[in-house]
Amino acid sequence: MIRLISFGYLHSTPPLADRVEDVRAKLRDPARARNVLDLDGYHPRVQEIVRTTPGAEELLGELERYALSRSTATLAIGCAGGKHRACALIELLAGRLKARGRDVEVEHRHAHLPRVLKDS
Repeated sequence: MIRLISFGYLHSTPPLADRVEDVRAKLRDPARARNVLDLDGYHPRVQEIVRTTPGAEELLGELERYALSRSTATLAIGCAGGKHRACALIELLAGRLKARGRDVEVEHRHAHLPRVLKDS
């Protein structure tokens, strides 16, 4: 069983996991695009924006290889609010792992919360 968790650093500390990825500085925030501001990482448009962000495919491939090399593992991905990047990456990774025949459990800790407004 592979357990995948998305979360937001602005809401809590990272969950206990075998591997934690902080994507705040690795991938640009899709919430800056006005047309996805109120969507979350479940939405196909947000997933496509995140997936095509420079570095995202490489990260997904690395995480997929990591998960496939273990019989059980917990992977957590965090972004600022846990609503866009982390949620989308977990959904994309879960799809890839399921397509490879792996049992996957997904938990989105903060995707349901209102968008976090950062101080300017």
